[in-house]
Amino acid sequence: LYLAESGGGTVQTGDSLRLSCVASGGRISSFDMGWFRQAPGKEREFVAGINWVGERTHYGAFVEGRFTISRDNVKNTVDLQMDSLKPEDTAVYYCSRGPYISRDGYRNPSAFEAWGQGTQVTVSS
Repeated sequence: LYLAESGGGTVQTGDSLRLSCVASGGRISSFDMGWFRQAPGKEREFVAGINWVGERTHYGAFVEGRFTISRDNVKNTVDLQMDSLKPEDTAVYYCSRGPYISRDGYRNPSAFEAWGQGTQVTVSS
């Protein structure tokens, strides 16, 4: 499975970005999916997860209603809409595959694997 993220860039505080993750080499429709991020000098942290059907989502506490994860199982994609961006959102954002048809795996950061290469998001103040 190959995950390719896109949509990153440099924006100002309060702006929006929409990240996209396209999967190839396999179907993701039966897997929970998620987004993580890693800022310089910090550990990778969980941003958002979505269950395999696309009806349940879970977010990191810092999101505070600003981000929305979604998926299209026909197109084999997972998106992350990010609004009201802050400088502290600056990081490399990664798409990741979670468990197979799980009950709550999309809520468990340690259950994710198969990372993409990441896309840089920079938010200036």
